[in-house]
Amino acid sequence: MRARIYKPARNAMQSGTAKTRHWVLEFSPASPREVDPLMGWTSSDDMLSQVKLSFDSKEAALSYAREHGIDAIVMEPKARRHNIRPRGYGENFAPNRRATWTH
Repeated sequence: MRARIYKPARNAMQSGTAKTRHWVLEFSPASPREVDPLMGWTSSDDMLSQVKLSFDSKEAALSYAREHGIDAIVMEPKARRHNIRPRGYGENFAPNRRATWTH
């Protein structure tokens, strides 16, 4: 069994970072998905592809994988660069604004 251990990225539609603090162990699919000829739905007979385990730390996920004989690959998260503006949000509405207002 192969699996990957990763820290999920934040939702692109929201500015919050919920559900990104835990590490996830996810199994890779053992068989390809098949298209049902009648309905056109995709299906798979691989039950492990539906399993996602969450852990508080990367070390806990790695120790679980070692204990159960799972070949796991760790994908390190990319550091998020913060968007800090020098004068803040209020600068958008300042009367002495240097650039044109585009909203």
